[in-house]
Amino acid sequence: MYEKYSRLRDAKGLNDHQVVLAAGLTPSTMYEWRRGTYTPKVDKLAKIAKVLEVPLEELLNLDD
Repeated sequence: MYEKYSRLRDAKGLNDHQVVLAAGLTPSTMYEWRRGTYTPKVDKLAKIAKVLEVPLEELLNLDD
């Protein structure tokens, strides 16, 4: 799921730090997610999707 997020993030011209600030999350959330030791809960994913201006369903879509 992080890979899908990173593609959407890159398409918006953002980096993880910018997304964390805009979503009101902690930097450790992204760090742990990127490392694969944590998957954000739906409420945090919803904040990330809002920053990326995509529906939550698009971020959760694991088929592509």
